[in-house]
Amino acid sequence: MADSSTPRRDIDRVASGLAACLPALHRALDRQVAARYPHPKPPEAQLALLRYVAQHEGATVREAAEALLMKPNNVSALVSQLTEQGDLERRRDSADKRVAHLHLTAVARERLTEVRGLETALIRQALTPLTEGQQGALGSALDALDALTRHLRPTS
Repeated sequence: MADSSTPRRDIDRVASGLAACLPALHRALDRQVAARYPHPKPPEAQLALLRYVAQHEGATVREAAEALLMKPNNVSALVSQLTEQGDLERRRDSADKRVAHLHLTAVARERLTEVRGLETALIRQALTPLTEGQQGALGSALDALDALTRHLRPTS
């Protein structure tokens, strides 16, 4: 008969493994991209905001702050920096002039596409030497990782 604490130990092992592996995976990918990317790499917070706006064109600062789990004043500062750099545009809402909608510039959109392509190529290269079983396990884990991400987000 199986020990009743076995499932708990399995969950603890998976939780500990993910907590160690995911940041290391992110750092390794980030360093590889930075070494190969021909432009200065924006700080992580700026990059996160640019990626969010790319997926949610016309979002407001408040919407971006909520989605990125950041304070609105910090996102506002990032928007100012990215606007100065020519990566973001603020467009006033036609109904409420106090509200600005965020839009990527063409250059920012092109560079994000370059970064995503580089990330995909680097991960593809790292996946190639893995066994079919390992590749399949990683593919099968994508839905579970998305669900885990949703469960880790705080409820408002």
